[in-house]
Amino acid sequence: MNIGDKMEVKIGLEIHQQLDTSKKLFCNCPTILRDDEPHFTIMRMLRPVASELGEIDQAAIFEFEKKKYFYYQGYYDSVCLVELDEEPPHEINKESVMISLTVALMLNMIPVDEVHVMRKIVIDGSNTTGFQRTAKIAFNGWIDDEDGRISIRSLCLEEDSARKISETEDYIVYRLDRLGIPLIEITTGPEIHSGEQARRVALKIGRILQSTGKVKRGIGTIRQDLNISIEGGARVEIKGVQELKLIPIVVDYEIMRQKNLLKIRDLIKNNPLPDGKIYDVTEIFSSTECKIIKKAIQNNGKVLAILLKGFKGILKEEIQPNRRFGTELADYAKVYGGIGGIFHTDELPAYGIKEDEVKLLREKLRAEDKDCIVIVVGEEKACRNALIAIIRRIEQAFIGVPSEVRAANPDGTTHFMRPMPGAARMYPETDIPPMVITEELLNQIKSNLPETFEIKINRFMKEYGLSYDLASLIVDSPYSSIFEEIVKKSKINASLIASTFEYTFKMLKREGIDVDSFDKNIIYELFMRMSNGKFAKEAITDILRWLANNKGKGIDDAIKALSLIPVDLVEVRKKAKEIIDENIEIVKKEGERATKKLMGEIMKIYRGKVDGKIIYDILNEEIMKVLKN
Repeated sequence: MNIGDKMEVKIGLEIHQQLDTSKKLFCNCPTILRDDEPHFTIMRMLRPVASELGEIDQAAIFEFEKKKYFYYQGYYDSVCLVELDEEPPHEINKESVMISLTVALMLNMIPVDEVHVMRKIVIDGSNTTGFQRTAKIAFNGWIDDEDGRISIRSLCLEEDSARKISETEDYIVYRLDRLGIPLIEITTGPEIHSGEQARRVALKIGRILQSTGKVKRGIGTIRQDLNISIEGGARVEIKGVQELKLIPIVVDYEIMRQKNLLKIRDLIKNNPLPDGKIYDVTEIFSSTECKIIKKAIQNNGKVLAILLKGFKGILKEEIQPNRRFGTELADYAKVYGGIGGIFHTDELPAYGIKEDEVKLLREKLRAEDKDCIVIVVGEEKACRNALIAIIRRIEQAFIGVPSEVRAANPDGTTHFMRPMPGAARMYPETDIPPMVITEELLNQIKSNLPETFEIKINRFMKEYGLSYDLASLIVDSPYSSIFEEIVKKSKINASLIASTFEYTFKMLKREGIDVDSFDKNIIYELFMRMSNGKFAKEAITDILRWLANNKGKGIDDAIKALSLIPVDLVEVRKKAKEIIDENIEIVKKEGERATKKLMGEIMKIYRGKVDGKIIYDILNEEIMKVLKN
């Protein structure tokens, strides 16, 4: 796509990466996620407070108006009073600061003299305190891209939020295992001008993070947020882009959305603003065949409507693939009112709503042919909140593009999340002393900076005999560090280890197996067992499949369950002779080529128990003896 080629587009990245430290940022709890049954649950409500300047953040007010309760699940042995906000935070985790400074120096940034922790108001329930602790580590850096230098404005170290487990209209359930895991936030300047450039920059920063060997891997451990604006539009923040390949699509679709909103602005510029009047039209639908409306009325719900003068056809205007302006209004209705969606006369009659009902609706609201009516269904208060939000959104449509926070959909389109937060959400954290960054500490880090991507590729080719392609893959892999550790401590060929990570793991992932959930200690143990002759390389795939389906079990359990007990080679030779005798005609006809023909038969018996090369050599030896005689 080249949507933004003919107009000015500004894109900034915010990259969030979990660090792989032994302890959380402000306590001694482990940085692990758990799937077992929680030990306890507590319930809270959060309320917004004014900043030191007397201002209340709009995003905080937005969350508070939802009036939701929050349930927090925890574990006695891996969640402490700090996560529960019942104990002051401990000193900042020094290991996390060291990793952050390492990344900052690799991004050519200027470290701060002292690390001061701030509080950022967050009352969506994702933090028990009602704020997120964050500390600036460095500023004013840069990286080079083929289209020009990109500034790195800031690098912050912050605590990750609690993990959302479920949500209803009345409450959200969070788990506290993730709360407090150290998280690096890297913010670029808006010098990026295309989706493909944004992908390249994100990839380059991601490789620098991975080069430390101290970042977590897997879905949810890294995410990219995008700040996008076009000429005449507004800055829109898009949250939760987890895959690099999705970045260009998200960017192009957001450019498309903003251009189409500007087009809608021009189409409605002579229309009157909504008068704000909300009509109760429940009686019109008292005998409706629309199942949604009928069910709502039976549950004492209401059907409410608003009139949009001159808006006929506008709600059908497509702003992104399979998303129309009406979809944008529905997003606001869902978020502010908690209702399922909207109906509007641009698409009616439909959904069981008849022509005569639409006619009565138009008569009641005195709508002209050029007008559009929006109706919502449900509990009266929720409906009124939804329509008020729609009216506000229509008012913004006369200006053009609203500045807001949106979430990425799996197809690269986006939906409304909340209003853009303001500056009033930050204030100092008084419970944590500052950490001085000395020249001595910086010199120590500078002398131990990780290798760059290209240098590491060349070293892997030279030291381990890998091809350029395989070296490039493993260097760019989250398994890069453990790969080297296994190579140095085992007797296994480096190419086999790298191929397992880059090909076998990816094959299993395509099968739906969550290879990212494998603990690195399990992976290390797997190769050590193989190195010690406990099983053959052919068994790796079967062992990993078994472990994925038997959570909590170990390598020895897998070996036993799969009957991978090592076999005496005398037995293998005996079986090879039997197979040759049973297939003597093939041996006489094919000669030495019979080895390949008969490998399948013997591998059915010994696959995973004996190395395939050893089996091949034994079978070939016995066939050659027969041919010689």
